[in-house]
Amino acid sequence: QVQLVESGGGLVQAGGSLRLSCAASGSIFRINAMGWYRQTPGKPRELVASIPSGGSINYADSVKGRFTISRDNAKNTVYLQMNSLKPEDTAVYYCNLKGVRRDSGSYYFIEYWGQGTQVTVSS
Repeated sequence: QVQLVESGGGLVQAGGSLRLSCAASGSIFRINAMGWYRQTPGKPRELVASIPSGGSINYADSVKGRFTISRDNAKNTVYLQMNSLKPEDTAVYYCNLKGVRRDSGSYYFIEYWGQGTQVTVSS
């Protein structure tokens, strides 16, 4: 089993900053990518940013230049630094992990989600 523990959400005024963290633990053989998604009521969950173990970092167009995703591989932790926040960034933010676990000599793709953390940006 894999656990993703998120922290760092909260209430901030427009123009302010927040930093989200997500620490992964448990039965992980290899992490392929970690990322952040967000969701508002009545809308589908959307990608905010993802950082693969190999390859390019990907950002949603709406956050480019304002948000920065980073990863500490030694701690299996991903961060999302959010600057110049706007009211439209208000959402529940979810951490996502894609990877591989090993069980009795076999390998399985896995995907897990964090519990979500609320980010509210006031105007």
